[in-house]
Amino acid sequence: QVQLVESGGGLVQAGGSLRLSCAASGRTFSINRMGWFRQAPGKEREFVAAIIWGGGNTHYAYYADSMKGRFTISRDNAKNTVYLQMNSLKPEDTAVYYCAASLFRDYTDYQNVKGYPYWGQGTQVTVSS
Repeated sequence: QVQLVESGGGLVQAGGSLRLSCAASGRTFSINRMGWFRQAPGKEREFVAAIIWGGGNTHYAYYADSMKGRFTISRDNAKNTVYLQMNSLKPEDTAVYYCAASLFRDYTDYQNVKGYPYWGQGTQVTVSS
């Protein structure tokens, strides 16, 4: 089993920053890929960022184009936690942010919600103008 719990969401003014956390428990040693997705009201869930285990202690990070240069995904192996540092936030970043995990490191599906069997319940991020 893999369980994911997000935290760190909240209300922030435009231009501000937030750091989201995703704590994994259960069969954490089998996780090879984790991602962040977001869903705004009336819109489809969209890819934000992903981090893929490369073997050993290596990893590779990927971002949606609109997040490049503003968001950073990272991991803390000791805490079994993945973070999403969000800077220069914009009102259009307002959404529920979800953490997801996969036991596979397949690079093909890292942007696809269907590529992640395990999901957290989400944390609300609201950016005021």
